[in-house]
Amino acid sequence: MANQDILINWAPQETRVAIIENGAVQELHVERALERGLVGNVYLGKVARVLPGMQSAFLEVGLERAAFLHVADLHPGGHHGGRNEAAAQVPIERQVFEGQALMVQVIKDPIGSKGARLSTQISIAGRLLVFLPQDTHIGISQKIGSVEAREGLRSRMQALTATTDGSAPGGFILRTNAEDASDAELGDDIAYLRKAWAAIRSQGLSRPAGSLLHEDLNLAQRVLRDFAGESTQTIRIDSRLQFEALRSFGTAYSPTSVGKLEHYKGERPILDLFGVEEEIAKALARRVELKSGGYLIIDQTEALTTVDVNTGGFVGARNFDDTIFKTNLEAAGAIARQLRLRNLGGIIIVDFIDMAREEHQAAVLAEFRKQLLRDRTKVTVSGFTQLGLVEMTRKRTRESLAHLLCQVCPTCDGRGQVKTARSVCYDILREILREARQFNPKEFRVIANAAVVEMLLDEENQHLAGLSDFVGKPISLSAEPSLTPEQYDIVLM
Repeated sequence: MANQDILINWAPQETRVAIIENGAVQELHVERALERGLVGNVYLGKVARVLPGMQSAFLEVGLERAAFLHVADLHPGGHHGGRNEAAAQVPIERQVFEGQALMVQVIKDPIGSKGARLSTQISIAGRLLVFLPQDTHIGISQKIGSVEAREGLRSRMQALTATTDGSAPGGFILRTNAEDASDAELGDDIAYLRKAWAAIRSQGLSRPAGSLLHEDLNLAQRVLRDFAGESTQTIRIDSRLQFEALRSFGTAYSPTSVGKLEHYKGERPILDLFGVEEEIAKALARRVELKSGGYLIIDQTEALTTVDVNTGGFVGARNFDDTIFKTNLEAAGAIARQLRLRNLGGIIIVDFIDMAREEHQAAVLAEFRKQLLRDRTKVTVSGFTQLGLVEMTRKRTRESLAHLLCQVCPTCDGRGQVKTARSVCYDILREILREARQFNPKEFRVIANAAVVEMLLDEENQHLAGLSDFVGKPISLSAEPSLTPEQYDIVLM
């Protein structure tokens, strides 16, 4: 089991978490204060208006705009589940009234002029489970396909959730990552969720309408709940205020993790300790260098992610087959790490260097699967295809690092390349000819990037002059620094 250290860099605007295993950065998590949504938050709302015609109600919950509750999202006594037909059959005006206090949860963030969408079905998410305090059944993620696994989990949960004091145990949904969880891990999650619900219910009885009763955990708190485990040695955070807040939270909800919490007081920025800032820069690059001299090329698209393995300058083995084999073995570990570091999800195609020997293929695939065992996200590897590619999937849990930190390049619009200045020159010449056939201006004025204008004045000057003679109009040029290499405008004077 790898020795793990967790570093937390906190600032009012952004929290960054780095998970270090055996001295190497394996995962990066980033959360920005302005981008945190409201989904999952629980409020004590007050019904402001009931609209029978829309079978909806508007509630004041302390936000800028009133929030919206539809009859299908009501959870009256005796009806289980969130949006259900049984609840919708009873008109909303017979279920709620103006001035009524309701405990509600946000299920959709405000968009534009629309307020948040609410539900009275409360659910609290844990690392392995989702707790439904108003329900009684035990549900299992549909992605856990094995009948034996589902029945085994259900019987274990029934034993773990049974109460001896006669109180309602509440309902639970087992998430996909609960499939391989131990009874101790499930028990910890059950205890955490029940404590969270008890706190929500207590505040709901004592606080005024419009109060926030429960907010989904921030990234620093999720470190204690979701990331820390038996292999975690230390959890260091560079903010005294947040250290105290985390210690208080951990004492109540995650006592096994709070003892590993430390306040980092060093002069160097905390993420410089293991070269994390440098790793962030590398994780945004397309090319990843291997120690042997080989390299990876990682391309992320809408449909899938491709990883190409290349030998590069590696010539260390005695023959070419061994060179390829050793490069692929090293690449297997590097790819598994990059998937976690960049948080790449969905369909992933890995193009290892072609290997002539089947035992080499089997050894590389075994090493790849071994390295992927460290990944806390569900991964499925299909093996080599007839074309020598490895097909795999990795569950999407959040935005990839590149999508979180970067935006599409405004110059190339995400293509990764732009037209040459000569190509743009010829586009301009064709456009002038097209315009000349439709209009009869006194002059054509071309406004373009400086490199394009320079080429039109120099290497393409003869073609520009010939076109001017052909259309019988002067053509003037103007350089505009703000235009990208492909942008231009033709003004009819």
